[in-house]
Order: sequence, then C-alpha cells, then structure tokens
Amino acid sequence: MADILFWGAAGQAKVLREALIDTDWRLVALVDRAAITSPWPELPLLQGEAALDAWLLGRASPPAAAVAIGRQDGSRLEIMDLLAARGLPVATLVHRRAFVAADAELGAGSQILAQAAVCSHARLGRGVIVNTAASVDHDCVLADGVHIGPGARLTGEVRVGRNAFVGAGAVVLPRLSLGAGAVVGAGAVVTRDVPAGAVVVGNPARELRA
Repeated sequence: MADILFWGAAGQAKVLREALIDTDWRLVALVDRAAITSPWPELPLLQGEAALDAWLLGRASPPAAAVAIGRQDGSRLEIMDLLAARGLPVATLVHRRAFVAADAELGAGSQILAQAAVCSHARLGRGVIVNTAASVDHDCVLADGVHIGPGARLTGEVRVGRNAFVGAGAVVLPRLSLGAGAVVGAGAVVTRDVPAGAVVVGNPARELRA
C-alpha cells in the first residue's frame, strides 16, 4: 500500500476517498485551511501549511497527495504547486468504475470519478476533475484546472479553457470552445462558443449579463 493525503476535507474529499477502494492507496491524513471537523475521526486533520510541515517532519518519506477541492477559483492548481514544492507527488486518480480510453491522456492530479468516461484521443491537463457520471468524448481538449460536473456531457472535439466549469447535467455540442474561467450552468445546452469568463445558462445557453 502507498500512503496518500488529501488537501480538502469537505464534499470532494468524501467522493474522492470512495475512489480509493480496491486500489493500492491508503489515506493517512487530511489538510484544510478551514477550521472544520474531519469527516473521518481516525484520520488527522491538519490546519494549513504550518501543520502540514510539522506533520511531514515526523515521516521518513512524504506521501503522495490529491487535491480534494472542486471550486473554480484556481485554488486547486495553487495547492498542487504548494504540495509539489514540499516533495509530495500529486496523484492522478481513476475510480474503478470509470472508463478511460487507452489513447486518452490524463494530466497530473486529474480525477476521474465513478461512472465517468474519458474517450478516445481526449487530452486532459493538470488538476482536471471529471465528476460522477460525466463524459468527455473523443478529441476533447481540457486545459489545466477544468471541472466537469456530475452528469455533464462534452461531445466530440470540444475545447475547454483553464479553470472553466461545466455544471451538472449540462451538454456542450461538438467542436465548440469554452474560454478560460467560463461557467456553464447546470442543465444548460451549449450551442455556440462561450467567451472567457462568461457565465451561460439555459437551453440554448445564453450569457448572463451583470
């Protein structure tokens, strides 16, 4: 068994721990900057960087790590860099009931969760989440930090920019582009390109204006 810690101790951590079942990973600790209670009392919950550094001093070698943060503010990539700087390799995790095509490419720290599918020639960057029952079809390209929400569908040849988010149950039609930081609302059907930073909702998806 290989040890792993999670940065994040809320909902994404609960989903991600289930993905460790029947693998060679053993969860040994949680880290979170928030003052929250560990969802698993048997595991230490370390409050921030200083507590993590003190805990690491007591170990012969650093564990691997995973970033259990689902939000789209760039913090997942920031934490990945923080962990790597401390010598903690960031693991790529694939649930035993997910599908990943043999010729798909998964970036470091990606998480492919239960019943998700990553299809032929898809390319995922660092820290990408393909959440429960979501699908990324052939030739899609997802930049670093993208999060595809539960049940969302990217059809073929979709390109998604850094830190973009596709909400639960949304559908993005073929050969479209979502810009960096774009947000697609839950259940939306995207029929045209979405600019960087835009928020789109509805069927067909339309941009929300401030």
